[in-house]
Amino acid sequence: MKNFTKIISLIMAILMVACAFAGCGSKDTGSNSDGSAKKNFVIATDKGFSPFEFEDAEGNIKGIDMDILKAISEDQGFTYDLHYIGWDAAIAECQAGQADGMIAGASITEKRQNEGWIFSDGYYEATQGMAVAKDSTITKFEDLKGKSVVVKNGTMSDEYATGIADKYGFKVVRVSTSPDMYAQVQGGQADACFDDTPILKYSIKTGELDMKYIDGSENEPANYGFATFSKDSSELLDLFNAGLKNIRANGKYDEIIKNYLG
Repeated sequence: MKNFTKIISLIMAILMVACAFAGCGSKDTGSNSDGSAKKNFVIATDKGFSPFEFEDAEGNIKGIDMDILKAISEDQGFTYDLHYIGWDAAIAECQAGQADGMIAGASITEKRQNEGWIFSDGYYEATQGMAVAKDSTITKFEDLKGKSVVVKNGTMSDEYATGIADKYGFKVVRVSTSPDMYAQVQGGQADACFDDTPILKYSIKTGELDMKYIDGSENEPANYGFATFSKDSSELLDLFNAGLKNIRANGKYDEIIKNYLG
């Protein structure tokens, strides 16, 4: 009898784990107007990455990425649960299968693709550049010798800064979030930061950052892409690409970009 009880307990435990995993990822949530099943996905994003994703004074998550995702979901007839958790956490959640994909200003690179990132078509082309404190005397890369540059871990800006650090003699410091990076420069713990050019220029223009942008510090441009980390998410990528094509054609995409960047 004891052995029988143990077997039953083991079976119940296995069933509970299976049910828990079944709750992750996409699921049907009703029907679209054409009778097709409406899918719901879990999508992760970064934090404090204005104007692509940020939290407004009322606690609403807004930005270019958020508006593009919303427009595409409406166009393609799917819903999603948004996880506003930060860059490193978004990647980890996708890799663990806890999210179906991420939209977070992720540049499409061969290195990332080789590491298992699966990208959509590009939806925005951007460069990386440098910003410093408002009263800084730094005006060019040569002024960084012996100084520290802070970047967000694992980003294109990290790759850019690391690639020229030896040439210009500066130290690279890595943090997990954009707000932490900006705080180090504004607080004097770091001499400069590297980040995506539209983010730096937008945040400085709106007064969000009390810093100045160094013109001429940009690298070669690269496209942002929606990213997944599993071939099982191919349906979501197909929906994103189809919706992106449609909102570009109907003018909605241009309307979103103009609303934030003019």
